[in-house]
Amino acid sequence: MNFRPFASAFQLASDIRRKKISSLELLNAYLKRVERFNPTLNAIVVTDIDRARKHARAADRLTMRGERLGPLHGVPMTLKESFDIQGLPSTWGRVDLRDNLPAEDADIVKRYKSAGAIVFGKTNVPAMLADWQTFNPVYGTTHNPWNTALVPGGSSGGSAAALAAGLTGLESGSDIGASIRDPSHYCGVYGHKPTYGLCSVQGHALPSYQSPDDLAVVGPMARSARDLELALRVIAGGDDVMSRGWRVHLQKPHHTRWKDFKVAVLKTADTADVDMAVQHSIQAVADFLAKSGAKVSDTARPDIDLHDAHQTFILLLRAATARNLSASQWQAVQERSAALDPAREDYEAWMLRGCALSHYDWLQLHEKRYRMQLQWEAFFKDYDLLLCPTAANNKTNGGNA
Repeated sequence: MNFRPFASAFQLASDIRRKKISSLELLNAYLKRVERFNPTLNAIVVTDIDRARKHARAADRLTMRGERLGPLHGVPMTLKESFDIQGLPSTWGRVDLRDNLPAEDADIVKRYKSAGAIVFGKTNVPAMLADWQTFNPVYGTTHNPWNTALVPGGSSGGSAAALAAGLTGLESGSDIGASIRDPSHYCGVYGHKPTYGLCSVQGHALPSYQSPDDLAVVGPMARSARDLELALRVIAGGDDVMSRGWRVHLQKPHHTRWKDFKVAVLKTADTADVDMAVQHSIQAVADFLAKSGAKVSDTARPDIDLHDAHQTFILLLRAATARNLSASQWQAVQERSAALDPAREDYEAWMLRGCALSHYDWLQLHEKRYRMQLQWEAFFKDYDLLLCPTAANNKTNGGNA
């Protein structure tokens, strides 16, 4: 057996295909690591071992016949607790949802399984997926594997911690206000927040809802950038309704040499101040790219007021998450918003105003957002990427999901 717990999912699939290790052996090896390290980390909070072993054995029989299900054939993986998996609890960290046992897999779970992945468990979240850490009254606290005195980020904190600790081969999270990007940053793994609507969110919702949230997406988390590309190709596509009318065609990268890239650099912003140590790291990457031949600019960017963009995002974010409030909670927010000093421009004021937006005001913000989107679209016709930090120092940079 050739078990490498920190190998990429791409490499694990290759090892299985070349019969260096069987899917069952790989699954059992990960389960041993879970047994050893997870009691301290509390990253994986639900397991489905018997069913996973059954699927791993079936995958191995196909391997012996020279057949495979797809690009993730036989690779063990876990998924964020908020994704529906048939027969397993989806609590979102809420005690009243302990008995929420979905009858059907979420769309991306189906797609991972169709690609051959072996799903063996679910990873921890903060309550309602709404915090920068990961603890809740159902499953308790998840710790950062690099330093258990620190948090792993949120809300896909269990996902990031499991990857960083080598407890799983691949993961996926959800993101509305940093819930993939933030824990990936905190735990030193890779995460991708896709374009809104690119991946189906069906099966990632509270039991009372089926329609998707504005701004919210689902996307892959992994130990390599190559895995992000592989996983995105597996899960991309609309739900049953949308896929009747369109198909996803993900283009290959346009450039393969650094000298062909144009890179803009944004190390900090007045609206979201960044620690100097992080700025130095961003600059080090920019310097490497420049020395490698890329055209690097620290001034190129759209003519967008970043403070205005920040405020617009928070207002739309809190409008999107307001549907999770009860009628009485929403009424209380309305009253608090109405009582605000019009001069207040802190995060709490933005949050309250966002939750209490009229539809007319939302439409005006949506127009502003769309105009910014067009500006970014024009910018990326000239530049290939914007290199910037994942997280800021201040307390006004939003929320999760």
